[in-house]
Amino acid sequence: MTDSLIIAGREFHSRLIVGTGKYRSFQETARALEASGADMVTVAVRRVNLDRSKESLLDFIDPTKYFLLPNTAGCYTADDTIRTARLAREVGLSDWVKLEVIGDQATLYPDVAKRLVDAGASAVMPLGAPIGSGLGIQNAANLRILREMITGVPLVVDAGVGTASDAAIAMELGYDAVLMNTGIAGAQEPVLMARAMKNAVLAGRQAYLAGRMPRKLYATASSPLEGVVK
Repeated sequence: MTDSLIIAGREFHSRLIVGTGKYRSFQETARALEASGADMVTVAVRRVNLDRSKESLLDFIDPTKYFLLPNTAGCYTADDTIRTARLAREVGLSDWVKLEVIGDQATLYPDVAKRLVDAGASAVMPLGAPIGSGLGIQNAANLRILREMITGVPLVVDAGVGTASDAAIAMELGYDAVLMNTGIAGAQEPVLMARAMKNAVLAGRQAYLAGRMPRKLYATASSPLEGVVK
């Protein structure tokens, strides 16, 4: 069965998108990317050496193997964001850009998401929990509402994932992909955690497609009693 992620007409075979910051070394970053099985990685434009005048993260990411998604982390104004996105395009990183837009968790997520779609966004990435917190999926109700309201573009849970079960839950909610950085980079063994996240995203997606059994308040015998010899 083919179950690829499609964003803006481009096909991705992995539904796990990973960031490239916070690792102890560029070499560890490269090993974690390989273990994750991801084919899209995010790069903070303002935090990498773009001119290659010295060793850069970009020296350890094969652009023929990974699709680079520059992001505007560290930008606080629209002018800075636009300038950063243009810089990423000019140096050949990508024509795509990941914008970070955070609204009021209690009430504004759906509105913000709709505005992004109306503005032409090819995917929307709501938070699972505060960025870098590792708290897991803290706003499942809001995420379910978004999933029901927005079906025209992929939805990606971005931020808050701390361990493999968090990634599986995100996928079981019907989200199209999970994007994470600290959940892998901040683990005691990042490469091993990257592999765990890869498996969790696959398992969560398969469980969602399979359709879970109905929840019941009381126990039901696993072996039916009908036809049993008495």
